[in-house]
Amino acid sequence: MDTELRQTLHRRGLRMTPQRQLVLDAVSELGHATPEAICTKVQEIAPAVNITTVYRTLDLLEQLGIVRHTHLGHGAPTYATGEHEHVHLVCHRCGTVDEVDAGLLDDLAEVLARRAGFALDPTHVALSGLCSRCESSDTADPEADA
Repeated sequence: MDTELRQTLHRRGLRMTPQRQLVLDAVSELGHATPEAICTKVQEIAPAVNITTVYRTLDLLEQLGIVRHTHLGHGAPTYATGEHEHVHLVCHRCGTVDEVDAGLLDDLAEVLARRAGFALDPTHVALSGLCSRCESSDTADPEADA
């Protein structure tokens, strides 16, 4: 991916800076991470890198198709490398995030395309509900869902 990114940047008249490399490395290592978590990871190696640089780098990497963001709830988006093509299942009670194959939404994508002319990108989808542990819990507090 590093070589591909360098070539893509070069074609656009940009270069691979140490900060860009550190942000990409942090995203790859952390998996799904918020910009703040990515910044913390980058600052372990380069304390002078600030959150603004991280946000700008994430925006650029997303424009280049190297990373993707997903909103897993009401907080900051999380970022992962582009090869993370799955749907997120977010338990709104315990906060667990599971992943399932994006192909599970193929039928829905087909219906949306046919009826609404809409091309679904299931890799940006986070579905909210209850995980099996919370669903089967007898002690679950129904007020926690509100």
